[in-house]
Order: sequence, then C-alpha cells, then structure tokens
Amino acid sequence: MTWIRLRQVALVAHDLDAVLDDLNRELRLEVAFNDPAVATFGLRNAVLPVGTQFVEVVSPIEEGTAAGRQLERLGGDGGYMVICHTDEHEQVRARTETLGIRKVVDADEHGYKIMQLHPSDTGGSFLEIDYQPGGDDPNGPWMPAGPEWQRAVRTDVVDGITGVELRVPDADKVAARWGEILDLPVVDGLIALDNATVRVGEGAGGLVAVDVHSSRAGTGTTRICGVDFRF
Repeated sequence: MTWIRLRQVALVAHDLDAVLDDLNRELRLEVAFNDPAVATFGLRNAVLPVGTQFVEVVSPIEEGTAAGRQLERLGGDGGYMVICHTDEHEQVRARTETLGIRKVVDADEHGYKIMQLHPSDTGGSFLEIDYQPGGDDPNGPWMPAGPEWQRAVRTDVVDGITGVELRVPDADKVAARWGEILDLPVVDGLIALDNATVRVGEGAGGLVAVDVHSSRAGTGTTRICGVDFRF
C-alpha cells in the first residue's frame, strides 16, 4: 500500500442546523455540499472542508436508521465515522476479507469505491476506507464533498485534521484490530496514517475527539456535536 490518509470525519446530530451553526461560529467552517443521496438511508447531511479534509454531519429524518441508533447508544450527539482514503483499495479489501470483516456498504460509484466496515467487527466507530480516482492530489476530487468543494474552504481558524481519538472498554483489542485492517503498527495505542493519527484509549463513547491544526497561535478545546475539537 502506497498511502492511506484520514480524509473525513463524520458526526451524528439530532439537530443538523444547530451543529452547522456551531461549526461556523467556532471554526469558521462552511458547507460545501448537501448530498441528496443520503436520503436513501433516512438522513440529511452536510460536508464541510477543513483544508483538504472534511467534517460531515448527518442527522436522521426517519425512524430506524443506523445514525438514529448511534444517537440512542450515545445518549446524544457524538462521533460516528472515521473515513480514510487509499490508493490501494483492492489490497485493503482483500485484507478485510482475510480478517472476516463484514461490510455495511461496499459499492463502486462511477469509480469512487466505498468500503464501510461493520462497527461490530472493527470496534470504536464505523471505519470506512475509500478510493477516489484523481484523489492522490489532496486538492483534487472527493465525491462525498461535491463537485466544487474547494470553493467552501475557509482556513482562518483551522486548516487540517491531524488526528482522531477513540475511547473504548477494550482499547488494546480495538487498536490491534484497526492496525490489522490498516496494515499499520500500533505503538502505545497510536496508529500513524500518512497525514494523521488514530489514538485508541480506555473509556467509553467511541469517537470522542478530533485534533485540528489551528492556523492561529495557541491551543485549546471546543466541544461541538458531543465531540472535543482540540487545537
């Protein structure tokens, strides 16, 4: 595998518009795309660029959705998916087959390959690994963000996602599983992707934090949609 990158983080919310207001107020992020296709899954969504990466927020509009069940499990808004991008999608697919990991979504949308893994087989959160033709350029196409996502980029507060944190009761087991899937070493619960890290620690809540690179001086944390955004 040549590279695997963190490209998108998905959050789940009861009130999509309220979370979008928070992301704009706190991080100055702008919506690039609302995907009408997610209505098939009983959802509304919005995708917002963070430099050349993305935050997606989904909200159920029907009963019985996976997103709705996640809201129930969490007892409120929170983290939902970690979405990676690789140039060796078939290699990763073959590895998941060997590991016996089920797929929730396994599709080819005009060359954009989506492989969303079953969270019961990964632990921590949904893990999705995709392939985008032409996406080796981080400024290039990314189908989930729409055809003109670059126009919505705002970097006056944050300009990239540098990591995510999962909190689970069986941290060593989950970290090892993610390491197997991604074919990357695990060092003290940390997995290093090409552009970001995945940290797995003991606790609860699944995807609990997103590390972002601030284009301003200073550090801090702001809580949005039940997730800590750490500068």
